[in-house]
Amino acid sequence: MAKVKQPVQLSGEALLQKVKELEHLSKEEKAKACGYATITKNNQARVNLMKFYNALMEADGVELEAKGSGKGGRSASYRVSVQKNGNLLIGSAYTQLMGLKAGDELEIRLGRKHIHLRQVGADDEE
Repeated sequence: MAKVKQPVQLSGEALLQKVKELEHLSKEEKAKACGYATITKNNQARVNLMKFYNALMEADGVELEAKGSGKGGRSASYRVSVQKNGNLLIGSAYTQLMGLKAGDELEIRLGRKHIHLRQVGADDEE
């Protein structure tokens, strides 16, 4: 079986230009056309929208992480593991970034392969 060559992921100005050219397509089709899809072992296309969106924001000059805050300690890695008892521990780095305090309530929404946490009573930013 011949190995399928993965497309080159566009970045920077080339990515922004391609997305403008493809404005009539869906977000998944744009991501695929810009190289943000991989072929699985079952020969299925898997679109990586998060990587695509991150590349778009970076190309547009949006900086998500501050460069050196001067504080010590752990920084948010945006990756957690399920503990042996089945719990997910998010950690104080995230609660501090969101400005959460003890007693604040979060709404949990389950997706097919993701979990959304949303502060109860927060204004819609979407």
